[in-house]
Amino acid sequence: MTEKELLKNDPQPWMIVKSEYLIQRPWLTARKDVVRLPSGVENPEYWILEYPTWINVIAITTDGRMILERQYRHGLGSTEWEIPAGVVEPGEEPELAARRELLEETGFGGGQWTELGAYSPNASACTNLSHCFLAEGVEQIDGQHLEPTEDITIHLVLLDEVRRILERDGFKQALMVAPLWKFFATR
Repeated sequence: MTEKELLKNDPQPWMIVKSEYLIQRPWLTARKDVVRLPSGVENPEYWILEYPTWINVIAITTDGRMILERQYRHGLGSTEWEIPAGVVEPGEEPELAARRELLEETGFGGGQWTELGAYSPNASACTNLSHCFLAEGVEQIDGQHLEPTEDITIHLVLLDEVRRILERDGFKQALMVAPLWKFFATR
């Protein structure tokens, strides 16, 4: 069966009957929608979180090490392994945002860049995507330029050790785990 045949009976979009914003802040915008399904059923409380587009970067240095970060994450109350990541500013292209964030957070830049994919944090309730890039052959060209609320340590880790960290569930951010597994699966 072809993909077109598989998709011929796809569910149809819902109609928004009413929308009400509950909070609008740069890092959190929440709204409550009243939606009508194609069947006619109405859901009077469908919660949506609006976020800006995000990026993350799997960065490999010229000597074959992956750039990892350690950051305290208040939501989990723990310090976690991560890859460089950030927000796409209004009007900015995702790859330019990824290059900017890598340089700001780590001081590394250059290299060959490829987009690995774009992933939804939660397709049922979030409006944004996170674009993941692979940057190979990056070099340190500057120091870190962190925002006042950032406290990030940098680690240059051999790929075999990164994979072991991944296999032991050492990365908690799902939007980083997915492209990391894709990276290792296609290597």
